[in-house]
Amino acid sequence: MVMVFYGNNGKSNPVSMESRVEHQTKNQITYDIHLPSNLGMLYKVRLGLQSLENSISQLSLHHFKIQNTSTLDTFSLTINKTLPLNGDRWIEFPIQWPLKQALSVVTYHLTVFSRNILSERNSVHMTACIYGTHGDTGDRSLLQSLQNVQHGEENESFLVIVDAVELGELNKIVLLISSKTDCKLHIKKLHMKEAVKEHPTYVFEVNEEFSVDANKLKIQREIPRSFVIRGGKQNNDIDDNLNKEGSQVRHVTEYIIKVYTGDKRGAGTDANVHIILYGDEDKSEVFHLSQSLEHQNPFERGKVDSFEIKTKKLGNLHSIEIGHDGKGFASGWFLEKVEIADAARDSLYCFNCNRSVDQSIITLYILYILCTRI
Repeated sequence: MVMVFYGNNGKSNPVSMESRVEHQTKNQITYDIHLPSNLGMLYKVRLGLQSLENSISQLSLHHFKIQNTSTLDTFSLTINKTLPLNGDRWIEFPIQWPLKQALSVVTYHLTVFSRNILSERNSVHMTACIYGTHGDTGDRSLLQSLQNVQHGEENESFLVIVDAVELGELNKIVLLISSKTDCKLHIKKLHMKEAVKEHPTYVFEVNEEFSVDANKLKIQREIPRSFVIRGGKQNNDIDDNLNKEGSQVRHVTEYIIKVYTGDKRGAGTDANVHIILYGDEDKSEVFHLSQSLEHQNPFERGKVDSFEIKTKKLGNLHSIEIGHDGKGFASGWFLEKVEIADAARDSLYCFNCNRSVDQSIITLYILYILCTRI
């Protein structure tokens, strides 16, 4: 068994309990632990089993007590949990000191969207460490206890439940992947949110195929947060901004969207294209790009089509969702890039793509593209 202590200045290395027994009775073990002074005020403990892979007997934990030997401040908590619990071999709890408000324990839903992980799950070991402004979860197993499993020909998804002291704003996930056999795993994206809340949903785009070699070390990949889906109305916000004295719209932003279709054989499409804009304050409704300012038939090979839209205040754009419905002859489409001009902010956002939007994403016809601000 190991413990990790989190303070407002950082966290400790894993502290093994094996060789730190100070006093032991039938139902109680006392440890003498010396922590770095630069951790600052302790605010949470992560307690668990050192091995995430080997099968072990269950360990029942009843009570936890910690005392600062300098100030004699004492914190105690009744746990009454057994590890491993629901496939997770870690538990976290906040430390509450006198006159100091403690954080709360939150149940998170982490949804993994992939292509073939489920078919390889018996030989694959995969963990995720989720980082936020209030620390991290440590490595949590993704394949021990799955829920809401959904299969498809090209797509699959499953839900992983993670209990942790509230993490604050999530900013990255670190994946560790290993396998008993050589295999290739395609991970599309990860969604994470609090179980009791619909929003915000933190989206981590991966879109990578991992070649796992059984004879090599674990693959580690750091996935930064792509964007956040916030709550709120999606279709009626502009109407709500109309004032009572007339039809003057407040807080409405106008964008000019330029869509660049690639100059190669079969690049154009006759399908119906849609787009959603994501900003750091909100996201837009779905816009269907049908009335090009330049061409009667948009999205032809080597052409640039401009579209004018108006939507609620979004803030700085950080990503878009663009795709098509697959209808029409030759619906495959090679999208070079999308440029979006915000005249009010004097900003131009460039979303590079340089790939086909075709049958490879037939289920949703969605392509998430991160942006570069110019």
